[in-house]
Amino acid sequence: MNDNDERRKGRPLSSLSPPSQGPPRRGYLATLPTPVRVALSAIGLLCVSIVVLAWSAKPAQAPAPELAPPVPGIAALIDGRLPVTVNDRVDYWIHEFLGPGRVRFEGYLVREGLYGGMIRDQLRARRMPEDLLYLAMIESGFSATATSKHQASGVWQFKDATAQEYGLIVNDWVDERRDPIRATDAALDYLEELHGMFGSWYLAAAAYNAGPSRVALALEQDQTGGGAGGRIDEEVYWKISERLPPETREYVPKMLAASLLAQQAEHFGLEVEKSLPYLYERVFVPGGTPLMRVAQALGVEPSLIRELNPHLIREVTPPGGSYPVRVPVGDSNRFVAVLDRQAD
Repeated sequence: MNDNDERRKGRPLSSLSPPSQGPPRRGYLATLPTPVRVALSAIGLLCVSIVVLAWSAKPAQAPAPELAPPVPGIAALIDGRLPVTVNDRVDYWIHEFLGPGRVRFEGYLVREGLYGGMIRDQLRARRMPEDLLYLAMIESGFSATATSKHQASGVWQFKDATAQEYGLIVNDWVDERRDPIRATDAALDYLEELHGMFGSWYLAAAAYNAGPSRVALALEQDQTGGGAGGRIDEEVYWKISERLPPETREYVPKMLAASLLAQQAEHFGLEVEKSLPYLYERVFVPGGTPLMRVAQALGVEPSLIRELNPHLIREVTPPGGSYPVRVPVGDSNRFVAVLDRQAD
């Protein structure tokens, strides 16, 4: 029989064996018992099915960002507490804080030790992103006595009207905008309210700087929507930022850059010794008591008592009834003992 005859019968030439070679050789699997072969075939089909399903379920690969951050390894440092975008504007501020603004930024990191722990505790208690701590950093550099050209004051840079709206006392004797404890409570109340309005922490931060009406107008002009409790993707900030005032355009990028650098200061060669945390006890003194007298009674530097009570803008307790003064931890009992001796 020739090759053509075999092709007409539909038998492949490769299946033919010369008669002199005996029966065809059987593979290893063919020598196994039938139940074993059935089990192995089932396992093989299952493996193939898993591979096919995994491949079909594999998500499409996200396109690479248009602007990759030139700082090596920066993407690996993001911990996700606040959604973080690293783009050319964030990268600009990273290099600014590491370059011309390095000394100033290291000063911010030093003062973070003073109020950072207290602010983080309050953010955690409210289940707010801890990275909002760095909003205070870019507002004031964590300085309780900072005052802006717009007459905003304190760590959170409240203006007079907004401060009083959120329950802070501002008068001739007391300015609670400069009280890091009371001002932090008020600032987080305000940020929570702004987040409820816009559904975005980026937009809440922008509204903290520019006012909610500016952000609402930018959203309306961009036809993005939002407000009235609507939820917006954080990336909307970048879409509308050009419609915001120049200072506000850089506000979120600065906050994100500060957050990234502060959380990985050693990675970026920022070696600073942070201030001791803001800790105190309270003693009640008569109205009209100078802080100098409190310092003398305790035998401490007057500057220490002033730093613990930056809200007492005349360095005297308000006239009238007794008023709480903050003193170093461990000194309250000693102060009371001194007052008792003086009274005798």
